[in-house]
Amino acid sequence: MSFGISPLVLGLTIVAFGTSAPELAVSVRSAWGGQVDIAMGNVVGSNIFNVLFILGVSALIAPLVVAPQLIRQEVPVMLGASFLLFALALDGGISRLDGALLFGLMVIYTVFLIRQSRKETQRTKDEYAAEFALPASPTWDRHWSVQILLILAGLGLLVLGAHWLVEAAVSFARALGLSEMVIGLTIVAAGTSLPEVATSVIATLRGERDIAVGNVIGSNTFNILGVLGVSGLVAPSALPVAQAMLSFDLLVMIAVAFACLPIFFTGHSIERWEGGLFLFYYIAYTTFLLLAAQQHDALATYGTVMATVVLPLTAITLAVITMRHWRARER
Repeated sequence: MSFGISPLVLGLTIVAFGTSAPELAVSVRSAWGGQVDIAMGNVVGSNIFNVLFILGVSALIAPLVVAPQLIRQEVPVMLGASFLLFALALDGGISRLDGALLFGLMVIYTVFLIRQSRKETQRTKDEYAAEFALPASPTWDRHWSVQILLILAGLGLLVLGAHWLVEAAVSFARALGLSEMVIGLTIVAAGTSLPEVATSVIATLRGERDIAVGNVIGSNTFNILGVLGVSGLVAPSALPVAQAMLSFDLLVMIAVAFACLPIFFTGHSIERWEGGLFLFYYIAYTTFLLLAAQQHDALATYGTVMATVVLPLTAITLAVITMRHWRARER
């Protein structure tokens, strides 16, 4: 708060960037090392995991509060970034120019958030400070030299961990006969999203339930604009986008982002049953990926049931709930 920035914006920027650091390290390491499917799969899979699994589990612990700013600004920004990524990937890859565009938008968005926060009224800032006051921190790490050493040590361990994770994921994929893309979408995505899991679950348990949501939305936006932006810039050549990801996984990521709007809008909260719905769809999505990777006999039946029964029923339910909430507000 010493720079006049609200905790919500700190959560959408510094906290979100920090919890997305593993995605950044792994995707950049993968892009530089030629494991491009892991680099792309990590970002797309992490965004799906963040919304469906993390918000699902957090909402099951306690209904989550959704700040109005998230509905009118941050979720649309996340949606816009998702559509932009899909549009850039239509030519089959993320070029260095595409990476520069994504990274430039990340810088512009961050500056906009900071300037917007500085324009908040003092009363709003005081309310934030009272609600999200942090406990006094120990004095041993206050000196700038210690903080620089901690940052350097953390970055070093992060790079080393990213190297180990990528190497282990590639070996794991080969041993199981799975593609690097599937491993990136599942195991690597879940592994790099563990900081988001810890942040959102702890925030929920402490009653800071809007932070749990803001962290996920901010991380998803950073994954697309920041992580893929930097990955596209440092990759020796354009990051190719597999046709399977273009025709399915990217569309799932967009659908998941879009689903946030009606669920967040109804009551400005995520209820337990909605969290359960999110979690169910993450399990269903992962199951589909594994069945498709193994070309299992049940794949066709599973896909038909999901496409003709489960998805339409969910869409109808969300539409009815949204209409009822809208009518109730008009009365």
